[in-house]
Amino acid sequence: MDDLKINKRLIMTPGPVSVDPRVSQAMSNSILGQFDYEFVEIMNETMELIRQSFLTTNQWSFPIDGTSRSGLEAVISSIVKPGDEVLVPIIGRFGYLFTELVTRAGGIVHNIHKPMGEVFAQEEIIAALDKYQPSVLAIVHGETSTGRLQPIDKIGQACKERGIFSVVDAVATYQGAVIPVDKWQLDAVVGGAQKCLSIPSGITPITFNERFSEEINKRKRVELGIRSGETTEQDHFIRSNYLDLTQLQDYWSPKRLNHHTEATTAIYGLNVGLKLALSEGVEARAQRHEYHHRGLKAALEALGLDIFGDSDNEMKMVICVNIPEGIDDAAFRDGLLRNYGIEIAGSFGDLSGKIWRIGLMGYAVNKQNILTFLSVFSLYLSQQGVTGIDPTKAMDTLINYYDNH
Repeated sequence: MDDLKINKRLIMTPGPVSVDPRVSQAMSNSILGQFDYEFVEIMNETMELIRQSFLTTNQWSFPIDGTSRSGLEAVISSIVKPGDEVLVPIIGRFGYLFTELVTRAGGIVHNIHKPMGEVFAQEEIIAALDKYQPSVLAIVHGETSTGRLQPIDKIGQACKERGIFSVVDAVATYQGAVIPVDKWQLDAVVGGAQKCLSIPSGITPITFNERFSEEINKRKRVELGIRSGETTEQDHFIRSNYLDLTQLQDYWSPKRLNHHTEATTAIYGLNVGLKLALSEGVEARAQRHEYHHRGLKAALEALGLDIFGDSDNEMKMVICVNIPEGIDDAAFRDGLLRNYGIEIAGSFGDLSGKIWRIGLMGYAVNKQNILTFLSVFSLYLSQQGVTGIDPTKAMDTLINYYDNH
């Protein structure tokens, strides 16, 4: 049998991204039983690291086994019961994902829309809260399909004042931007593993406060087979078993009530990934992403490309550029990957074939990788016969940026 061979890549997409070798090394350690005292200590430490990463004191800060979508679905399916009204602002693809999850949970969705590439003023969202009077607001912080960062620093307080629960998709911004959960008074926030945190996909850090916990526990149903006299909701219980946050609370609390077999090596990776991120510092990590974003954006403009979207609300971990006229999106990206081992991303829906999304996320965001990317990308684009492209000017711009900043 042939050995598995994985060729080297420079991944410049909005996820998944390159993983720090120290994370990979941690994940190669021996398996521990899920109730081994050493593993319980790792679980407790990991919860505290998640709290620090979200700048929160929330007791309920733990990972969901599964990709980021599992974290989003766990939060939505636990807080939204059939008939609940939910406001979902749409600025790109992932607002539609929230809409899908709410619909599957039996909720009634109210959408408000912005054109692709724009964001809402927070006052517009607050006005919609007053208009629709939902029980939940589900909002995307970093919309990777358009590269936009939705301001949300006033949203949590506005929701709390109105008795509404705020749910935030911070999958793409987690550990690439500062997300002060307590300061912004957010009820539940879902982070991401395979983006700015730079660990393998398959585990999702989340946090939620006591207000949120009290609400979802009104729907608590303890699983048959491990039930031991607890009061159990009979009618409006959370329909998902695996993604039931109330059962997961029992699993991640001192009760250690068995729910599933924990993904041991994924917890190792999350633990070390969080330690690496926090040793860099939440603020410093955000500044690193912004620093390299500024330099590469200037270089891409010097190359002759047009940057897509509202320039006042850009994510600092994704740059979206308009695809030059005459270039086939998929063919170009395939050639860049097959010939040079560099991957960038297209987009979705109305933006499919119109923009490229260049990711600047986590471990790979450093001077050497970005210089390598720009040199290959700009020359390959020039070879396709695009007029008005100046690779030399682009490289000079980036080198000068790094030399002078």
